[in-house]
Amino acid sequence: MTLRRLRSSLLPALAASLMTAFPALAQAPEGAPNPVAVAVSSLAAPDFFSAAGHDTGLGPDLWKTASPETLRVVLPLLAAKPLSPAAQALARRVLATGASGPGNAGQDPTLAGVRISALIAQGGVKDADEILSKTSGLDQRPALAQAAAEAALLSNDPDRACALGDALAVGRDDIYWVRLRAYCQLRKGDAGAAQLTFDLAQGLARDPVYGRLMGAKLAGGGDPGAAALRNGLDVALSRDLGLDLGGATPSPAVAAALNPPPDGAPRWPMESGPGPVRSAMAVLAQGDLTAAQTLRASLTEADTIAAGAFDMALLDALIAAASGKGEGPALDRLVERGLADGGKLRARAQAGAVILAGLGAPLSDIALGQLASFPAVEAKGPPARMFALDQAGARPGEVALLALWTSADAGPGGPAPGDRARIIRALKAAGLETDARAFAVEGLLGVR
Repeated sequence: MTLRRLRSSLLPALAASLMTAFPALAQAPEGAPNPVAVAVSSLAAPDFFSAAGHDTGLGPDLWKTASPETLRVVLPLLAAKPLSPAAQALARRVLATGASGPGNAGQDPTLAGVRISALIAQGGVKDADEILSKTSGLDQRPALAQAAAEAALLSNDPDRACALGDALAVGRDDIYWVRLRAYCQLRKGDAGAAQLTFDLAQGLARDPVYGRLMGAKLAGGGDPGAAALRNGLDVALSRDLGLDLGGATPSPAVAAALNPPPDGAPRWPMESGPGPVRSAMAVLAQGDLTAAQTLRASLTEADTIAAGAFDMALLDALIAAASGKGEGPALDRLVERGLADGGKLRARAQAGAVILAGLGAPLSDIALGQLASFPAVEAKGPPARMFALDQAGARPGEVALLALWTSADAGPGGPAPGDRARIIRALKAAGLETDARAFAVEGLLGVR
């Protein structure tokens, strides 16, 4: 028997002998406490909605009583459809809030990527960057990584977008990343690799716009045509080629991303005048309530006569909606105009009265009866959804989603007056009064 075989046969026997001879090796001494069991638990999955873009004034329980199904329906709409200024401001606010997602929605990285895309599409690029800076594992989550790359490109930081593409471990063959890779390879000076990747991208999914822009960049000259602003990569290529971005029509998402309101508050385009009453409305539309109030106080009797009773009632309603003061008298005057005026002015006054009433302004007994006599004010929202909005109560996340769903269906002009009044009422009841007032001001400007 060799020494190795002898050793292997003796070791097990020796170990058994030692355990028999010295029981202390085999078990704990009698009376000694049992070893403490070590509890093993798995780490909770990350919640991708818990990171905030900034302090929005909304709490971490924003989505606590919201429906995951509603969230899954509405987020893609917000990433793809243009909204009115008031709806954009509401979308930016709720999407930038750090709050655990409803149900298991917060653990869905693809849905989290849609959240970031929706935030970018509504002008919240800085908030998107802040959220993504707190989000780990982008290299394993293509939807989040793509949203991050778009945010970087729109922020004029293409090197960061390229770094995200280089680090990606999953989904690298998706067409978005192939196109971006060609652009990044050329930025790094590897023209040969860039040409091969460009050819691959065009073979996978031919895109004439990308083709002419990237083709001109590869050639180092020639006519690239007009700038394109469909997405972040278009913007980056158009910038690199020195094209006039002002001469191109941006997609709604790019337009919002490149020109967000400086303070996040909604703004509405309106020409100043003719006349001081319309000028007061115009400065209020640009967010300057104090200037509008000053102009209102300076009006002469001749100014009010020239403007007409409807415009004066509308200006007072706008100031009341924006300031939260004088809503009752302003509403009474609009109701009065809804009966006294004729034709289109009557319909506009009635729509304005219903919108302002959504804020809960007190009505006199006479005005309440008069309001009840108005013909049906235009409404387009599906009855079941509007009923759900009425029933949402003190659920700010769900109310916001249902309001944004209706706004996305309505388009950049915003909801119809009847739907808007119910949205305003629901937002205020849910504690979202700032947003309710923005929807009211927007609606009143729309009936001018």
